[in-house]
Amino acid sequence: MKQMLYQAMKRVRPTMSAYDEALVWCVLLLVSIGLVMVYSASIAMAEVDKDTGFRSTYFLIRHSIFLTVGLSAGFAVFNVPTKLWQKYAPQLFIGGVVLLALVLVPGIGREVNGSRRWLSLVVINLQPSELMKFFAVLYAADYTVRKAGSMGGDFVESVTKVLLPMGLVMAVVGSLLLLEPDFGAFAVITAIAMGLLFLGGFNWRLFAGLFMFLAAAFVGLVVSSPYRMQRVLGFLDPWKDPYGKGYQLSHSLIAFGRGEWKGVGLGASVEKLSYLPEAHTDFLMAIIAEELGFIGVAAVVLLFSFLVCRAFQIGIQAAKLERLFQSLAAQGIGIWFGVQSVINMGVNMGLMPTKGLTLPLLSFGGSGIVANLLAIGVLLRIDYESRQMIRGGR
Repeated sequence: MKQMLYQAMKRVRPTMSAYDEALVWCVLLLVSIGLVMVYSASIAMAEVDKDTGFRSTYFLIRHSIFLTVGLSAGFAVFNVPTKLWQKYAPQLFIGGVVLLALVLVPGIGREVNGSRRWLSLVVINLQPSELMKFFAVLYAADYTVRKAGSMGGDFVESVTKVLLPMGLVMAVVGSLLLLEPDFGAFAVITAIAMGLLFLGGFNWRLFAGLFMFLAAAFVGLVVSSPYRMQRVLGFLDPWKDPYGKGYQLSHSLIAFGRGEWKGVGLGASVEKLSYLPEAHTDFLMAIIAEELGFIGVAAVVLLFSFLVCRAFQIGIQAAKLERLFQSLAAQGIGIWFGVQSVINMGVNMGLMPTKGLTLPLLSFGGSGIVANLLAIGVLLRIDYESRQMIRGGR
């Protein structure tokens, strides 16, 4: 049966490339847009900040270095067989948990703006929560494969052998992330884990109940924390307190309004002149909207849509070739990029409360860029192996 499937695929795509060229170009376009917009969004701040040495190119140079490291790491990962990622997925996940714990140790973790999310590596700061998203994809895919026999079982088996172990793991990771605090990373990792369980065939009735429980838990987390509650209230009506809780969102919306259809022009943003905080990280999309307008925003949305769709298509193709781990890992990467980009764009547009999540592949941040490009390397490798199997019939 598998041999017949290989031959059928070979007849359909006789001139198939060795790798997904369209996906590579999509990623290169996104990182190129990010490089240009990070420079544009940060130039004014860099010129007046003594920490940057008053150098306008400070963030441009650092972002270029991060991209070089990330692209090199992605290329290296592309040359690693996916079976090795499956084999070492639990160990990598445990290593990620250890890093999350180290962040909270005084003297080791670095605190910025009231959040303790970074480990100082002298030259750069490592943000473990970004790497944890990558490790979570690999672990959740491997976990789902190992528990495949219990996924569609009776209630007791599904709960005791699938749900409870994953629940305990997510509780540990969630507790560490909320202590930083990094609610956004917790939301993304939870979406990855739950999405892969669902795609792996988990009992849909239990899944629906679990989804309702998680929704209630998230509401409880918001209500129980004045910090998170203030963010939600500021999101609902940013103009009620435009100089306080609604400051970031109100200026983000002003940027979108100024951009209109074609934008005010590259480099001509007003909001980046110290009005909009985190313009080169969390709110980069607002600067894209202001300078490039609706056309620029639509282009970025379409590129992300293509990236996510390709990730799921690669996953579906791997599933047809009976490569379950690879299939779930590819779709997990799609969930990661899809959920995080939607949250970031939603925050920038005032559709969601601020979460502290960057825009994948575009926003400034070394750990995020490297983690994103590692995931792209794995995704391309999964597709490459599938193409090799179709060509060789192995």
